[in-house]
Amino acid sequence: MNASGRTQAMGVLDDLSAERSRDAPFATALTDVARERLDVVGLSADLAKYTDMLPFAAAFPERFVNVGMAEQNLVCIAAGFAKAGFTPVATTYGVFATRRALDFIAIQCAYARANVKLVAGLPGITTGYGATHQAIDDLAHVRALPNMVVIDPADAVELDQATRAVLDYEGPVYMRLLRGSVPEVLDVSAYRFEIGRARLVRDGDGVALVSTGMMLERVLEAAQSLADQGISAAVLNAATLKPFDDKAVAELARETGAMVTIENHSVIGGLHSAVAESLIAHDVSVPVKAIGMQDEFGECGSLPYLAERHGLTAGDIERAALQVIGARHGRTRT
Repeated sequence: MNASGRTQAMGVLDDLSAERSRDAPFATALTDVARERLDVVGLSADLAKYTDMLPFAAAFPERFVNVGMAEQNLVCIAAGFAKAGFTPVATTYGVFATRRALDFIAIQCAYARANVKLVAGLPGITTGYGATHQAIDDLAHVRALPNMVVIDPADAVELDQATRAVLDYEGPVYMRLLRGSVPEVLDVSAYRFEIGRARLVRDGDGVALVSTGMMLERVLEAAQSLADQGISAAVLNAATLKPFDDKAVAELARETGAMVTIENHSVIGGLHSAVAESLIAHDVSVPVKAIGMQDEFGECGSLPYLAERHGLTAGDIERAALQVIGARHGRTRT
């Protein structure tokens, strides 16, 4: 809960601790690009307020369509725009897109290679409204689809850059959305997002922490705590789940000899699965521990409570790192 004792607004991340934040980075990037490109159109399934589409709708009312509470229609109409030469950006919640309209994403977008950009709010545990709204399996669903690009931005800096990148990319994209006031965790002057590339944001040789999405802030907190104990932790930000930067993961695993994957998603089918597949493909054998939703649905409650309940805190990441370091040396550390 927030300071008032009430559950927070849909998808507003007021429990995060970054010193800097940016208001609606997705909306800013989208409207900036749309001013230069008449082909960009926006769509919403009656959730423009909660997916930061209102600024775009206000700036370009003639290029915005609210299809109503009909996610399958949202995807089909977006695909139609793409076939007519437009670049449609369709927004809804991740659970609604990937559970209610998955077949339409598969056939109308992925199979057809339609130039549709699906932007999904409430990723993972970013809402206290329970399993019906917590998208803990969306990355697994779309990652399994051929031709799909899948992106989970870490903060305001990456969300801004990723939005611009996917609008330049020709083909279907699924991107998670952080809305409202979004923390700035990455260095805006130095960081550069690129589809398909993982970026090392902290060097180290004692253990590898591979992160995707909003978990990066907690990962960096854990890395600093480990550093205070004399343990050098490398932090790899893997924002693109597909195409996945398997070489970067394999190289880092070889260098450190122990790895933890950290995601705001089920440990089945998302980042952890991509990392495991990468290590197998490159014949790398190191102890790996997964931080994420452990094959269970989320509960209702405040975000701090849910992070503790489901093992998603910086402390959980730190403990997992100590465990894999211990496993590397043939002993158990807690």
